[in-house]
Amino acid sequence: MQITTEIFGNVMVAHTPDELTDDTSTEFVNALTAAINEQHFQVVLQMDHSETLDSAGLEALLDIQDLTREQGGNLKISGLEDPGKKILEITRIDQRIDLFDSVIDAVSSFQ
Repeated sequence: MQITTEIFGNVMVAHTPDELTDDTSTEFVNALTAAINEQHFQVVLQMDHSETLDSAGLEALLDIQDLTREQGGNLKISGLEDPGKKILEITRIDQRIDLFDSVIDAVSSFQ
């Protein structure tokens, strides 16, 4: 899976696929793990195009957060719209991962 990423200082912005589900989550985590292991420990997931999110997708988000924290970094999410935002609220993942409306705000929060 090809993941589009951008680097802003010491922050990597990764664009999530349209569907973060059982079919895509393992490949997504593997691709992001490779990028994180290349010294990008501050990660923003730009989820403005992600329309489908299932339990495997939620687990992938938590796996990525665990990986970044193990490396001394953190994970933040930007651009997630309803119903994805509501799913993170119901599952209380929004209490573990910071959510931002814009990628600029998410990247700036690392400063």
